Amino acid sequence: MERKPHNTPKEQHSSVPVWNAEDWFYEDIVIGHQIRSIRRTISEGESMQFNTLMLDMHPYVADEIFAKEKGIFGKRLVAGAFVFSAGLGLVATNCVNAFSYGYDKLRFIKPVFINDTIYTIKTDLEKSPKYPDMGLYRASYEIFKNDGELVLYCEHIQTVKYRDPAGSGAPAKA
Repeated sequence: MERKPHNTPKEQHSSVPVWNAEDWFYEDIVIGHQIRSIRRTISEGESMQFNTLMLDMHPYVADEIFAKEKGIFGKRLVAGAFVFSAGLGLVATNCVNAFSYGYDKLRFIKPVFINDTIYTIKTDLEKSPKYPDMGLYRASYEIFKNDGELVLYCEHIQTVKYRDPAGSGAPAKA
């Protein structure tokens, strides 16, 4: 039996679910809920590409000879900003009802090196009503390397739309 390629008509494109997109609301957040990402090995190429984009050519991240001969770790580091970005990206989704408000408690706990493998555990910590249409939500991100050594910790604060503003305990609109 010959199979023909499927050609979805453009009029139907908007009815196909968007990959990696979610539509949860403030009321759907469950305190204590955790997710764990897949693992990801950080390569030499992507580390240097990130450094180049960020104009970060510090010898600890960009100079192999310096790192080996004079660096306190004996080898090059992966830039902390890249570990942060990649680690959060591993658990990121595109929720159409949530908006980043900022990050707290960002700490680079241990170094990450070229060819280390990282993964992230995200934990929903707390939520509270804030605005007439959105509440605040806080989640922790723990980024681990290799066999489970914690290398980075931060807390992400987001505003999240209420499904039902009247029942959320939110302040009334002025």
